[in-house]
Amino acid sequence: MYALMLAALVPLFCYFIIKRYSESAIVMPRHYFADSTITRTEKGKKVFDTAWHELPEFSLVNQLGDTVSWDKLKGKVVVADFFFTRCPTICPALTRNMQLLQQSINNAQRVGDKTPDFLHFLSFSIDPERDSVSRLKQWADRFQVNPEQWWLLTGNKKEIYDLAINDMKLGLADGEGVDTGFIHTDHFVLIDTNRHVRGYYHGLDSASLKQLSNDIIFLTMEKDPNRKSFLAGKLQLIAVVLLVAVLSVGLLLFFMRKKDAYVEAGLEKK
Repeated sequence: MYALMLAALVPLFCYFIIKRYSESAIVMPRHYFADSTITRTEKGKKVFDTAWHELPEFSLVNQLGDTVSWDKLKGKVVVADFFFTRCPTICPALTRNMQLLQQSINNAQRVGDKTPDFLHFLSFSIDPERDSVSRLKQWADRFQVNPEQWWLLTGNKKEIYDLAINDMKLGLADGEGVDTGFIHTDHFVLIDTNRHVRGYYHGLDSASLKQLSNDIIFLTMEKDPNRKSFLAGKLQLIAVVLLVAVLSVGLLLFFMRKKDAYVEAGLEKK
């Protein structure tokens, strides 16, 4: 009976210990920009659900001339930045650093294609009138951009600027220093699979880029709050069932031993 109790309870106990340790050891990138907070009562307690700002849909053209949108990025963590091909200052360095970041992150596959299918890069042109598809293609070739994992985007200027200023809020990240007429920022923006902004990183700072690399990996480990696991909310029930099973087996063994004792006693009398 003791062996059965150990077999039932030790794995459950270890699960809670590991779960608590892993949650405390990993600090997930924070969320930004709540749209609303919903309060509800659950099992007699107040629970607060925050609706985080979701980046809107876009329809832009990449360096291959393909029209792309968020729909083609479902389930992917995204790193975004803003550049223009005529930039003589920070843009070449930003693109080189994003290329290094792209090359530094691989999937867990030991052999074969190690391109991470969970990650995608977006570089939005802030000068779309001049940055045609052909100019983006030249820039991509110059920096050996992999189009399967990294899109250079051009299109409607208002759509790009609204996304940068009103949705990604790069003005706040730069301390309101972004010119709304011409965005020129060195920030990389981390976006999770739900299109929520999860961080800003200086694209020219090695320490900031290292943090970005770590945060990308952390986001791949994050559970989707909209997707419940099979065991969600059932652990207490499982624990009770295991205890009942252990007690039932224990009682069965007890009565069997008692019955055997009666049988032995009867035989001795005969």
